[in-house]
Amino acid sequence: MKIVLAYSGGLDTTAVAARYTDEGHEVVAVYGELGQPSERERAAGRAEKAGVVAFEVLDLRADFTDAYLGPALTANAMYEGRYPLVSALSRPCISAALVEAARRHGADAVAHGCTGKGNDQVRFEVAVRALAPDLDVLAPIRDWEMSRPEALDLLAAKGIEIELTKASPYSIDENVWGRSCEAGILEDPWQAPPEEAYGWTADPSSAPRDAVEVVVGFTDGIPSSLDTRDASFLDVLVALNEIGGRYGTGRLDMIENRRVGIKSREIYEAPGALALIDAHRHLEDLCLERDLLHEKARLEIRWAELVYDGLWFSPLREAVDAFFATTQQGLTGEVRLRYSAGRCHVVGRRSPVSLYDESLATYTDADSFTHADAEGFVRIWGMPTVGWAQVKER
Repeated sequence: MKIVLAYSGGLDTTAVAARYTDEGHEVVAVYGELGQPSERERAAGRAEKAGVVAFEVLDLRADFTDAYLGPALTANAMYEGRYPLVSALSRPCISAALVEAARRHGADAVAHGCTGKGNDQVRFEVAVRALAPDLDVLAPIRDWEMSRPEALDLLAAKGIEIELTKASPYSIDENVWGRSCEAGILEDPWQAPPEEAYGWTADPSSAPRDAVEVVVGFTDGIPSSLDTRDASFLDVLVALNEIGGRYGTGRLDMIENRRVGIKSREIYEAPGALALIDAHRHLEDLCLERDLLHEKARLEIRWAELVYDGLWFSPLREAVDAFFATTQQGLTGEVRLRYSAGRCHVVGRRSPVSLYDESLATYTDADSFTHADAEGFVRIWGMPTVGWAQVKER
């Protein structure tokens, strides 16, 4: 059997590659770059020693940003109101790349290295089957009873050394949208996260004391400039990751409800993502009509749940995206962000299509609101409630 393996270069996926090759299968190891610190050289060396027939590095950053992060920002997507879907957004992108690789190589199956208690098994398997129902989807880590010592022995026999220490027991996933960290001491929700669990952000207590401001420009709801200079969405995101990381912003410590029915304690760092979602929301507050804004907010919750649950390739997600796309047409403007130690917040927003009318909002002599009209409006608006109250009183 020829198998395309989602390959990270770590212990689990390297052990999978080695065992599959020992069993006589042809393995194509696919390493996707999504903006994480590159481990391609080390991964390539391990894959070669594991016996794979091919090792591919796919630069998915542009596709990830445009096709996945763009819709997520449009949706202000935050699962359970907090998590910006760091890993959940990357899985359908990787799955699509795995299916394309399987077609190129004439593979029979796609394999991933997920366990049986996480969300990613759902995301990978549902996505691959939605795109290629004819391909088998293999989950060897879930299906095999191979302990970590056995995996290390298997790799040692092939000259592959992977160091694991009790001092750093964390499971980490990274891409340009953010970083997740779990396991080790983090499994006790009473314990405060140690600083070693963070990799992108400075301790806020050691962040710069002087605040700094940046201006993010949006065109049709997507970042298009930084401090008045034209920049791609990806460039803006990378810059805000750096600034936010320096100021210790974008940290999340949450108890998360997984799709498989268990609660997990997760640590996230997403300084760029959280800053952009906040900025985008403020721009929408300025420019979108009230009922449209409120209805969109309700659908944003559902969109985040769909993506978290592995249903990126679903008709409902596509339909909600179509609605969101209409709300972003002409959504252009600038949002000013202020960074201080441990905090990033919006301090200004402006747009050529703003619905904010200062002459209506002001309490100065420039007020153009007709106050006399309010009395009739209030009476008519409250008529059903007043009528109900009168009947109840009788």
